[in-house]
Amino acid sequence: MSSTDAHHGGYEISTDPGRLDIAAMHAYLARSYWSPGIPYDLVERAARNSLCFGLYEKAGAGQVGLARVVTDHATFAYLCDVYVLEEHRGRGLGKFLMRTVMSHPALTGARRAMLGTHDAHGLYRQFGFKDATGTRILMEIVRPDLYRMRASA
Repeated sequence: MSSTDAHHGGYEISTDPGRLDIAAMHAYLARSYWSPGIPYDLVERAARNSLCFGLYEKAGAGQVGLARVVTDHATFAYLCDVYVLEEHRGRGLGKFLMRTVMSHPALTGARRAMLGTHDAHGLYRQFGFKDATGTRILMEIVRPDLYRMRASA
């Protein structure tokens, strides 16, 4: 698959790591509800070690969205850091991003794909995700204030 995976109107998605705008990603993620205050170097390291789908406006506005997948490219995928900048929402870009991600071989062959969300259940259900509540199989450690604790130490 080429690094430029899909086009939608004036937008395109690319998995080319060289196109990622780490500063733009950090600016959004540091203010998101799921990673407030995340340090720049962690965003950079996470991107470098993940399969990233950058969403770009062709008109030159640069990177306007992202979906990051932590995966072994065979059996498991964890979808995270999915966003579209506020000024680009309402154009079907979230669905475009999800269609592209879900058609990538890293997810089509995965036995388990997971994600976490507080507010986009409806979007992810359209792509086959279901609530995992009540399971006795999945376990987790969640530290929502980890970045804030590191910054104050």
